[in-house]
Amino acid sequence: MSEPPPAPVPDAAPDRVREHPALAAVRAMLEARELVLHPLAARETTSAGRARPETRSWIRLAYQVDRDRIIHTRAFRRLKHKTQVFVAPDSDHVVTRMTHTIEVQQIARTIARALNLNEDLTEAVALAHDLGHTPFGHAGEERLASLLPDGFRHNEQSLRIVDLLEHDGAGLNLTSETREGVLKHSKVRDSVAAEAWGTASTLEGQIVKLADSIAYLNHDIQDAIRAGLITERELPAGARRTLGDEHSTRVDTLVTDCVVSSLATFAGGAPRVVLSDAVLAATDELREFMFERVYLHESTLREALRGQEVVSFLFAHYEAHPDEIRGWSRPDDPPWRRAADYVSGMTDGFALRRARELGAAL
Repeated sequence: MSEPPPAPVPDAAPDRVREHPALAAVRAMLEARELVLHPLAARETTSAGRARPETRSWIRLAYQVDRDRIIHTRAFRRLKHKTQVFVAPDSDHVVTRMTHTIEVQQIARTIARALNLNEDLTEAVALAHDLGHTPFGHAGEERLASLLPDGFRHNEQSLRIVDLLEHDGAGLNLTSETREGVLKHSKVRDSVAAEAWGTASTLEGQIVKLADSIAYLNHDIQDAIRAGLITERELPAGARRTLGDEHSTRVDTLVTDCVVSSLATFAGGAPRVVLSDAVLAATDELREFMFERVYLHESTLREALRGQEVVSFLFAHYEAHPDEIRGWSRPDDPPWRRAADYVSGMTDGFALRRARELGAAL
């Protein structure tokens, strides 16, 4: 779990208007755009701020700054070589952690725009939500969790990255709302609507939690069909009747239902980002089917086990030899924490290469 930062302090504006008179007009335009958002939307003016006060940008509002910082991190770039579900796939079209993140961003932004909420905050949370994922997908996360005294959870590691590991330990100094959305995006197996780490206080954070499920469930179906594990017609009949028979239809049904159902809660005085009961039930039925037929399939587990063995080997090595860790850890942390940070940050290919170089029998 990331160490809590000091109490947030609102950003301060620099006095640069005399130097660039047009900047005041740009800033006024950006603030005016936020004013026309839904009354429930997150705004820079209502943000709890950042842990460390900063000079405010004249051409970007706070959540856009968050989004831009996330895109330029090393952790974000490494997502392109991290596994989603299928380890070491033969196809170039299998989803990676990077393409998953982009799909979450797109779906979340569509929902946010339809609800007239803050797209910048929504995108920032979406882009950062999986930064803490280990190599080899959830299999790597499960193995690392079994090796650490306090366990390992990718959402907590994502927060640790943006708070403590990026920028050579300085972190990104993101807003409180972005940080909270990242921490609370995770679910448990029971339902895509399960609380797990709680519900984000912003509607934008809630959007990302649901968009994450919409994205991974549907692209994992596509990957499983390409891998020959299932066919479209084998999907549960009830789910197909409710959500549709094709990828694009299912995604459109889920996004549209989320918009309509959420708007109903706005009008009812208890605003939340939700799915209707019927669509939620169909989605959970589809999710359970994917666990039984794909996520826990023998071939999937066989490749996952190989990845887990690599994670175990590397963790044991670097815990015993923390002096060999090159960056991406805090020197004053205990060896197990440094090893966990370093190994979890690796891409699949880098982890395999390092394990072979260190003598692992793979």
